[in-house]
Amino acid sequence: DPDFDFVLAKVNVDSNPNLSMEFRVQSIPAVLAFVDGMVVGEFLGAQPESKIREFLQDVIPSEIDEELDEAQSLLATHHWQTAETAYRHILMQSPEHPIAMVNLARALLAQGKGCEAIGYLQDCTDGQELVQAERLMPLARQLCDAKTNWSDEDDITPIDAQFRQAVRLYERGNIEAALDGMLDVLRQDKRYRKGLARQVMLATFELLGESDMMTQTYRQELATVLF
Repeated sequence: DPDFDFVLAKVNVDSNPNLSMEFRVQSIPAVLAFVDGMVVGEFLGAQPESKIREFLQDVIPSEIDEELDEAQSLLATHHWQTAETAYRHILMQSPEHPIAMVNLARALLAQGKGCEAIGYLQDCTDGQELVQAERLMPLARQLCDAKTNWSDEDDITPIDAQFRQAVRLYERGNIEAALDGMLDVLRQDKRYRKGLARQVMLATFELLGESDMMTQTYRQELATVLF
């Protein structure tokens, strides 16, 4: 079928009883769908073409699914600009795709583009993507505020200047140095601006992901400073 990319394999259950037992086939015809060696769907009995097409649509990764996987790999390896391009391409095909929106915001934030990121985060209105967007928002707001409202002429305290310097490091894409700067702020005032420095650090961990080495290192350092 030109609409779907898959390999159809027929198995004689009488000649392959072990396979039948492994996959608990109790009646035939039994159809199992595999992706990357894992069973992702199945049905029993003869089905009309419309039902089979619906089944295939559910179990076969779409082109967008494959693009999402590639873009996620770019995020995980900190290829922020290339990830941004990849997610923009996905959104051209599926403008309201929630995963693409929140992850494009991640790529933008990592490059210091807070104002644009806010727009995508605000478009995440439900589900897990809304939760992620809310966690990312403190960093996005500070980056946007730095771009639109801050001035070198502002009369600010030394600790405020230190906080702003850390945000400026985010703007330049120097995330590790920015995290160090936020820790320095918290060492002086654990409750700085009602927890804003802590919120920005937590937003950074959300941006990077829990498996990222920076997240693991700096989450521990944050706990040491706060507790």
